[in-house]
Amino acid sequence: MEPRTYAASGVDQARADSIKRRIAQYVQETFSPGVLRPLGLFGGIVEAPGTNGTLALVATIDSVGTKVIIASVLGHHEGIGIDLVHHSANDLLACGAEPLFFLDYFATAELEETVLEALVRGMTRACGALGCALIGGETAQLPGVYTPGAYDLAGCMVGVVPVEGIIDGRRIEPGDLVLGLPSDGLHTNGYSLVRAVLGLTGNPQHDRPLLAEVPPWSDRSLGDLLLQPHRCYVPLLRTWLRDSRLHGLAHITGGGLTGNLSRIVPDGCRIEIDASSWPVPPLFEEIRQRGSISPTEMFRVFNMGIGFAVIGTPSFIHALQQALGEGWIVGHVVRAERPRVIVRGGMLGMQILTDSESA
Repeated sequence: MEPRTYAASGVDQARADSIKRRIAQYVQETFSPGVLRPLGLFGGIVEAPGTNGTLALVATIDSVGTKVIIASVLGHHEGIGIDLVHHSANDLLACGAEPLFFLDYFATAELEETVLEALVRGMTRACGALGCALIGGETAQLPGVYTPGAYDLAGCMVGVVPVEGIIDGRRIEPGDLVLGLPSDGLHTNGYSLVRAVLGLTGNPQHDRPLLAEVPPWSDRSLGDLLLQPHRCYVPLLRTWLRDSRLHGLAHITGGGLTGNLSRIVPDGCRIEIDASSWPVPPLFEEIRQRGSISPTEMFRVFNMGIGFAVIGTPSFIHALQQALGEGWIVGHVVRAERPRVIVRGGMLGMQILTDSESA
């Protein structure tokens, strides 16, 4: 069997990264003095007007991706709303910000009331738990753009952080440790590859029997496992954000550990990750085997069981791990130039995975 890749399934990360680097110059031409950080972090950061430079607003925007196709096949939509809010809140968290408000964008060919109601139920449930207001959105009916029954859900969340409390990785230094916090499955990334691996077409009659399969290592169907909502790390970490020993945070989404940790590593530092330091959940191994996917491709596409990473002094990381009662010390920071991130060990064997800018 020909090994499956993300690019062959329709998502070319390398090409997308190249395009984003080219268009960055146009985006940066719009920056005013109130923009406090450059592109590339987990949110855009601007000075909050009327606060005399003491507070900053952080904004992030994203979608749930092709996970919505599996939700449509199974008719389970509420979790998609939760996914979107949790993904957004985690991005703000990575900048040290608390969520303030959220707006959503729902687009479809023809409005199905039960679908939209379920999505809004999920979003309001997640927003309410975070103390974040869902203040509005847009519902677009676009026949000809979307096929019947298909939809997309995107959202923008805005949060606030004291300017002196912005977390952007610049304080990361050699000797710091990396704590990896467990994910709840795939979260919201890699579903185009998973659908290709499982042979899913989007046709409910074809896909439902495939998704009803219960793997021997689980008591849940593949469909349930794949629709597990994106975990939110805000409740775990919000009380630790102002600790000066905390130096960096990373939400592990598309691009995996290398792609997301590299966004916050300062010049002169490198994060080295030991992939044997945590147990990779069996769902990822199931996907890898079924698709004959290379270990390096798996680590570039999926979170591999680590949904969020915390970087700080050894005393901070050990105290946090003990207080949370979960997570693994998965790596450390050394003094070095490029590559910014190295992952080795575990299923990678003798292979060494680096961030894409250094590859």
